[in-house]
Amino acid sequence: MLDDPTKELIAIGCSVAANCHPCVKFHVDKARNLGIEAETIDDAIAVGQRVRQGAATEMDELLTKLTKRQEDGQKP
Repeated sequence: MLDDPTKELIAIGCSVAANCHPCVKFHVDKARNLGIEAETIDDAIAVGQRVRQGAATEMDELLTKLTKRQEDGQKP
């Protein structure tokens, strides 16, 4: 079973990846109240940012492919 600090760090990363502003604020505050160090919170934020960026890059590539197909007269 995961302890509360670990759960909050995961929640921070997930919130960042999901672009949920209220969630990030809530979970960062909760992590601070649990006594999690700022550097550790920053690490969780960085992981969420990498996940979000990877997903955005994949989406951009898909949209480029779909748009190119449409320009070529092909079905997506």
